[in-house]
Amino acid sequence: MRLDDFRVMIDRLAREVPAEFADGIVAIEVSPKVMPHPRRGDVYTLGECIPLEWSGNGADLQSRVVLYHGSFAALARLGDFDWRAEAWETLTHELRHHLEWRAHVSRLEAYDWAAEENFKRHEGQPFDPLFYRSGESVEDGVWKVDDDFFVAWNDSGARGKDIEIPWHGRAYRVAVPPVEPTTALFLILDGLRAPPPGDAVVVVKPAQGLRDLLRRHPAPLQVVARVTPLDA
Repeated sequence: MRLDDFRVMIDRLAREVPAEFADGIVAIEVSPKVMPHPRRGDVYTLGECIPLEWSGNGADLQSRVVLYHGSFAALARLGDFDWRAEAWETLTHELRHHLEWRAHVSRLEAYDWAAEENFKRHEGQPFDPLFYRSGESVEDGVWKVDDDFFVAWNDSGARGKDIEIPWHGRAYRVAVPPVEPTTALFLILDGLRAPPPGDAVVVVKPAQGLRDLLRRHPAPLQVVARVTPLDA
């Protein structure tokens, strides 16, 4: 289905949503982006609910729902695919997320803080090295903040070595710089065959021994790391 036809279909589906479920939804939009799953090669993120504004108690939260046409098209190429059924299921799923945001203010506050820290990261400003854990949990050890994905790597002894990482059904090799063990290392992956719209980041966590806990940790370090496909 073409992008323009998909937009028309989503507009029609949006008009079928009961008003009480759409309260606070300021826009239902279609994006051409492809959002690959960080690990599984046959899974894509089809939609997202993005919180925008709220005054404190969550009841007046405004959100934007985005459906990713590129992800729908990628899944359709894998086999039988019912565009309308998948679109309706995705749309209602994201509307439920909006209602959940309203009910759980603490989660909303945490995500808002994570987005602010991620902005600092992009701007080269100091940021909390654990901020991504307050983002959206994709699966165990993987989080999403805005368009960026963060994959936790718990082996601090990997510094100065090559590690093998999975991404969207493929395996890659990446070299980890030999930096101080107490430094949180953010490896921004370059060269993925199916990159996300934002950054794909492997976070090499700092050492966690007793002596390390008592030390003052340096600021997290970000580097762009070129990956090598292992199935080339």
